[in-house]
Amino acid sequence: MGPLASKRAVPDEGTEVDEAELIRAAQAGDRAAFEELVRAYDKSVLRLAMNLLRSPEDARDVYQETFLRVYRNLQQFRFDCSFHTWLYRIATNLCLDQLRKRKVRREEPTVLTTPDGTLDRMDSVPEERVDGDPLRHLYSGQIRKRVKETLAQLTPREKMVFELRHYEGLRLKRIGEVLGTSEEAAKNCLFRATQKMRTALGEFV
Repeated sequence: MGPLASKRAVPDEGTEVDEAELIRAAQAGDRAAFEELVRAYDKSVLRLAMNLLRSPEDARDVYQETFLRVYRNLQQFRFDCSFHTWLYRIATNLCLDQLRKRKVRREEPTVLTTPDGTLDRMDSVPEERVDGDPLRHLYSGQIRKRVKETLAQLTPREKMVFELRHYEGLRLKRIGEVLGTSEEAAKNCLFRATQKMRTALGEFV
């Protein structure tokens, strides 16, 4: 696959140079370079879609459409933001479209089937406290049920910000970049979502 193939691109700050080489090669028509980019991000995009949509079928559709759009629009990527941000922006916009199209909210399981096996999404919540995070006692079945119900009641954007912060672990600045808004707007949206969650879980925290 050539020298580029030995440099695995992953979504962190330490691989920006190698990733830029892959992107430029892919823009020049190198199919192997594009496939390497897909391999670097495919699991994180699918996990993001799973967490946001909680539907394996919908998540797979978003996953496929995300990389189809990346392939079609890669020539337009101008390195004015990180590739990770650009990719997540495409994926989250597709997820938002899905959430907004859902006329009737259905009961959604917290246990998901992923390529890596069965995953309980509540087990992926970071244990550290984040601004009075009301999820610190998630190991109670009653709390899990209440969290699931409250997530379903958030607006699509509130849900998106809450999930990106708590399940993806993104910082507010990055969330703002992904959603095409400011860090302050993302912070305010997270505050509203957290307040709703705290109110719903009031008796438990």
